[in-house]
Amino acid sequence: MSSSRWAWWRLKLRAIVLLLLERRPAAEATFDEMLRHWPDDPYALASLSHLKAQAGRRDEAIADAQRLVQAHPQRSAGDWFNLAFLLETADRLDEAEAAFRRALQLDEKLDRAWYGLGLALIRQQRYDEAVTALKRNTELQPMSPYGWYQLARVHIDRHDPESARKIIRHLQGFEPKVAAQLQRETGLAP
Repeated sequence: MSSSRWAWWRLKLRAIVLLLLERRPAAEATFDEMLRHWPDDPYALASLSHLKAQAGRRDEAIADAQRLVQAHPQRSAGDWFNLAFLLETADRLDEAEAAFRRALQLDEKLDRAWYGLGLALIRQQRYDEAVTALKRNTELQPMSPYGWYQLARVHIDRHDPESARKIIRHLQGFEPKVAAQLQRETGLAP
């Protein structure tokens, strides 16, 4: 192993230990040191973005996530998803949509990206497109109630109560609490 590679592993191990000891500022400083040596290191950039997001420093987290996907655009659909999630929480919906779509170009089976795209489209009141995204999410995660719940809500927003009723009936089979919640919120009986 080269001395450069050994130095990288030593810094990574130090950061992991610091995180285990809940010494986040010191771990962040270690990731910064990694970036001084290897400016576009994907592990350090992803880790810094995550730490900053956890600390509520969303704009800094977004900047690190953007730097990561700019330096390594093909590396991981997850990198694009993480950026999209941060952008969506910052109400930067057009950018979030583009990042969710880029994640899906890299991995069309990334169910959480379909869900996130659906949420971003709902917030933009683009309900027909949201239905398409959420249906794909429910195909990939048929037993998860989240996509079904949002899909039912979109059907209500589109003035299609019968489609929402079908989802309520479907949810009664495996998530009766979510079905009951939808009934209360919409006033629809299955």
